[in-house]
Amino acid sequence: MAIYRLLKNYAMEPKEVSRATEAYEQALRILCVKDRDDPLTDMIAKKIIKIAQTGIKDPTEISALAIKELEIR
Repeated sequence: MAIYRLLKNYAMEPKEVSRATEAYEQALRILCVKDRDDPLTDMIAKKIIKIAQTGIKDPTEISALAIKELEIR
């Protein structure tokens, strides 16, 4: 899964990792992305991580912002 591979390159606390992965899963569900090898998953994961690093703690908010910033829907 894209986010787990990418998170290895970031210094994040376990709670931050948990929030980011939850936001990632939410975004994939909302966007109906089932193929985890789809290149879109990398784009979503990178955006989720970037937003999670800003200090936003709510996974739902992180997910919504990522979708909005990627202009997907």
